[in-house]
Order: sequence, then C-alpha cells, then structure tokens
Amino acid sequence: MTIHLLNDRYQVIRTLGAGGFGETYLAEDTYMPSKRRCVVKQLRAIHNNPQIYQLVQERFQREAAILEELGGANDQIPALYAYFSSGGQFYLVQEWIEGDTLTGKVQKQGLFSEGAVLEIFLNLLPVLDYVHSKHIVHRDIKPDNIILRDRDGKPILIDFGAIRESMGTVVNSQGNPTSSIVIGTPGYMPSEQAAGRPVFSSDLYSLGMTVIYLLTGKQAQQLETDSQTGEIVWRQYAHHVSPIMAGAIDRAIAYHPRDRYPTARAMLDALQSIANPIPPTQPFLTQQTVVSAPPNQAMPVKPQPSPQSQSQNNILIGSLIAGGLVGASVIISQMLPKSTQSTADKTVLPSETPSTITSPVIETPKVIPTTPFPPAQVTSAPTKSIAPAATTDVNTYFWLSQRLVTDADLDGKNGFELDIMRNSIFASHGRRFDTPEIQDYFNNQPWYRPIYSPKAFPPKLLSKFEQQNVDYISKYQDRYGLRYFKK
Repeated sequence: MTIHLLNDRYQVIRTLGAGGFGETYLAEDTYMPSKRRCVVKQLRAIHNNPQIYQLVQERFQREAAILEELGGANDQIPALYAYFSSGGQFYLVQEWIEGDTLTGKVQKQGLFSEGAVLEIFLNLLPVLDYVHSKHIVHRDIKPDNIILRDRDGKPILIDFGAIRESMGTVVNSQGNPTSSIVIGTPGYMPSEQAAGRPVFSSDLYSLGMTVIYLLTGKQAQQLETDSQTGEIVWRQYAHHVSPIMAGAIDRAIAYHPRDRYPTARAMLDALQSIANPIPPTQPFLTQQTVVSAPPNQAMPVKPQPSPQSQSQNNILIGSLIAGGLVGASVIISQMLPKSTQSTADKTVLPSETPSTITSPVIETPKVIPTTPFPPAQVTSAPTKSIAPAATTDVNTYFWLSQRLVTDADLDGKNGFELDIMRNSIFASHGRRFDTPEIQDYFNNQPWYRPIYSPKAFPPKLLSKFEQQNVDYISKYQDRYGLRYFKK
C-alpha cells in the first residue's frame, strides 16, 4: 500500500465519504507523537464551472472559520486542527470523533426510548444555544450529522459546511443564469430554509425531525403532512411517547417559525420540566384546583382530619404556654391558616380574596411551576373571576397517560374541571373540539397543537391507560351528575 501524505504531514488511512465537491478521509497526524487520528476534508476543484467552485470554496472557508471559533470553546463541536491548500486544492483538518452517528445507532440498536431522546435534547440544546449566540445557524442538523461519542455518550454536532448538498442553476430577474447553493437536507430543513431564509428556530425544526427518526425509524421524507396546516403527522408511529414530550416535539417542528420555540434555551427550559417532573401523586398537585371554577359550581367536600394537623395543634398549644402571649400571636398567625386548609378542602369562590397561604395544599387557580419547589415557596395569588373557557392556566393532567385515575383524583372537582380533565387526554394528541368553550380553553394552553378535527381524530392514538381513564372519568361524571358541557 502506497503511503499517501497530505501536506507532507497527514497519512491517509481510509476514505470516509465522497461527494460532488470533495472527499473526506480518516488520517493520522505524523507530526504528533501520539499519531492522533483526524478527519481531513478535501475540496475538489470544479474546472468546468468556476462560478460554482467559487461559491463552494467560500462555504469551505466559512466552515473552517466556524470550527476555529466554536470548536476550541465547546467540546461537543470538533476542533479545527489545520486549514491549508496544496496542489490547487483546499484541505480542512479537524478532530476525529470516535463513535456512531445517530443513523448508525438506530441501525445497530433499534429505536430510541423517550428517555434516550430526552438525553439527546438536554445535551445538544446547550450546544445549539452556544452556536446561535455566535450568530451562526448550522443549517444541516440530521441523524448523520450527530455522533454519539464513545467515551462519554455525548452527542457531537458535526459538519458545519454542508457543502455536499444540492446545487442548482436558477434564472435571475434579468433572465441570466446564476448559481445558488441550497444548504440543508430535504425533509430535515423547514420551508424558510429551503427558500434561503434560515432562522435560529430552523435548527430546532431539524433537531425535532431528527428525534422523530430516532423514535419512529422513519426518515423525514416518509412522513405525511396535514393538508390543512402543513404540520408533520408522526405520532401514530410513536405510541410510547408521552403527550408532553410529543407536544414539545410538535412545537419544535411547527410549520411557521413563529409557532416554534423562539430559541434553543427556551426549548431547553421547557424540556427540563420533563426531566424533573412534579410527581402527580403529591398532595399539592392532586388537590390543587388547576382550572378556574365557574360561578355557582363549587362542590362541597367532606372534611378529612389530618394526623399532621393534630400534631401541629399540639405544637401550637405547647408554644402558647412556653412563649407567652406575644409568641403565641406570631405562631397563631402562621399555624391557623394551615390547619384550616388541611382539615377541609374548601373551594374558594370568585368573590373571595384569600390571604397568602404557605401550605402545600393550594386551592386558588394558578400556573404550576415547571420545576419542583419546596412547599415553603408556594404562595397563592388572589382569585380572579375568569370565564372558564378563557383561562390560561397550564394543564397538569399529562399524568393521565401514565397511570390509571381513581376516585381520589376526581373527588372534590366540579363538572367543569372534570370535563377539562377528560378532554385533556384528547387535546394532548392534537384533537380539536366541537364545543367552542372547550376549544377556547385548550387554545390558551401553550402545549396545545391542534391537528385533527373531531371526526378525523384517530382513536388508536389513545393508549390503553388513556382510553380507560376517559371511560372512568365519564362514568364518574354520569354517576354524580357532574357535567358542565352538554354531550
């Protein structure tokens, strides 16, 4: 075998890939004692079309400049080792990443779980946030351009040049032919990028389409689009994905940029609430009134004495004796609201203005925080008189896709809340509703992405848990006459 040295330094081991504009090699750096391996990209000269070659050369140089700026500061972007010309050809030398591309992982190991996809998101979105902070749009995120590094399993973003993609000749306004480069991969790039106007959320679209491939095994070109909205229809191929994760992906791949996450940081913040969820079985979540109760719909609930409340009262009495009247006044002001709230599940009527409550049991409508918090930080806001359909409270019923509902979850809720709870299961899969008030309610939910009309909604999208919960809630409502909206 003939030893092939590039620039009298880099010994080629094998060819990694070839395209219309050049080749990529795995090589060893003979100048380094470790003989470290590296990737060498060669730009092939295009003699029959100097204009196109000039455009490609500019892209090649841009990739080198980007890697020089980004690779040295972020270990999930390959570092640039060298950039040189030899024999009239240009070469770029960069760090070799040992690992498999996401395409290779799927081919070897099969589909990714939701947890594995979440890890991809959480590890790659900070990289995109960094790239975008440098006013750079990658423009070619896809399964082939993300490598899972062997040594730590982290996703590495490669190929900032995208020079292998399609080029074509178009005619300008004067009727003269002009060359242009379309940067990106069909199916993985959104419409604005295909039109030559990429934005930062274009990379989020590409990342969303990439994880859909990991979850379904289907390439972007194999998926259908909704003829009315232009949205990608993919959920029927990924029943194992929770509604909240599916909703995050749907937002990332929304047809119009204004409907996507505005930044990688915004998407990361949203997904971190999935990684660190508030368990639905905790008292403050199951007892909390999430939606605004309509006037005159409060349902009385039998008081349920709490052993903790009794213990708190004993402490209170001891404090009164030991601390005197001055100390007692402070303790009473802090303890009595807790006892009152914990011994009776009272629904606050719109006309009331409750004082600040520090108990974990919150009865006032409010937005659920996206990350866990200690009970001492929870405070209730003054109740607002809001029409049920206009509320903007964040829905917290995604757990209905993960466990079966019980009477304990439903007791104390009025007809309006139960209707919203039951229909949240359908809304999480993108169903629209015939009832205007229900539709208005879900339109105000930030996670809601309507895809299907009520008649076109495929029942098979519901998991076994979800269908059982729909039936259970419906029977509970009929049993106690708790329906706010007519069937």
